[in-house]
Amino acid sequence: MIDVLIVDDSALIRHQLRLILQSDDALQIVGEARNGEEAVALTKRLKPDVITMDLQMPKMDGLAAIQHIMAECPTPIVVVTGAEPDRDAALLEQVTKSGAVMTIYKSSSVGGQRLVAEQLIKQVKLMSQVRVIKRPLRHQSPPYAPVSIPAPPVGHFSGKIKLLAIGSSTGGPAALYKILGQLPANLTVPVVIVQHISFGFVGGLAGWLNGGSQLTVKVAEHGERLQAGTVLLAPDDHHLLVDSFGRVRLQAGEAVGGHIPSVTVLFDSVAQAYGAAAVGVILTGMGRDGADGLKAMRDKGAVTIAQDEGSCVVFGMPKEAIRLGAAVHVVPLDKIAEKVTAVCCAELETVS
Repeated sequence: MIDVLIVDDSALIRHQLRLILQSDDALQIVGEARNGEEAVALTKRLKPDVITMDLQMPKMDGLAAIQHIMAECPTPIVVVTGAEPDRDAALLEQVTKSGAVMTIYKSSSVGGQRLVAEQLIKQVKLMSQVRVIKRPLRHQSPPYAPVSIPAPPVGHFSGKIKLLAIGSSTGGPAALYKILGQLPANLTVPVVIVQHISFGFVGGLAGWLNGGSQLTVKVAEHGERLQAGTVLLAPDDHHLLVDSFGRVRLQAGEAVGGHIPSVTVLFDSVAQAYGAAAVGVILTGMGRDGADGLKAMRDKGAVTIAQDEGSCVVFGMPKEAIRLGAAVHVVPLDKIAEKVTAVCCAELETVS
């Protein structure tokens, strides 16, 4: 049985969430909180497996509550909010940085409410398996301050590597922030990324990542040319592919392995278009998306990297890639940027 704590200042919303969650026999509600202060206290006392968290509440809001919970009693948190991804992007970025593992948006339409209910049950069950880590409060030390690796001299790149492709899911935004914040400004390869994220939030994610990196981070557009020093994120509901002419292709259609965009679809296209002239990185995430694609890249001679278990929020996608023999290197999060920089500089032997 999965124990769930519901946090929302609205009695009506708490009642609705209770009805939704109790409709699944695997879930039980162990408590309800009306504000962030109650949420922190109940989390310490009840030790739930998962928390559903509203953001806009009196006394202590959801963001502050998440920060206190992740600092004092780390617990998987699914944010259930009426905030709008475009209008409230800055707030939702802070939520991601603070350690919430998933965001679901409330809907006023009947069809939308049904979809939210399905997503909520699914995500609460998935998040109960997530291993979260303690994060210091903001007045202590910034959890994701970028620490730049010294940039190699201009012109030092060998030109052997032409593209860096990254795939991530649960826990990925924070991992991407760290990696992109450490890559040098004169990295002479383009970067393409598939990150599983709630619909409507990719633009806010791109803005947040751009603010913490020396590279330019944006959402990919169909037909866009790949450029050195530019990071392109897959948009909502489209697979991101690359071709041998150095252009992006966005593809609508069916989910692959349950995902659109799919990491494997990206990696497969990189394997076909770039072969050994690419680097593939698979980061924290639930499931196995990207494992087969990373294996395709390795089979073509690409350098492939998986995040190690100790630094993953969820060791699902990297574990599957490692099990397939798809990863040439297994690297902790704080060393991945250094490894990537070394590979692109043809100095892999200098990195332990």
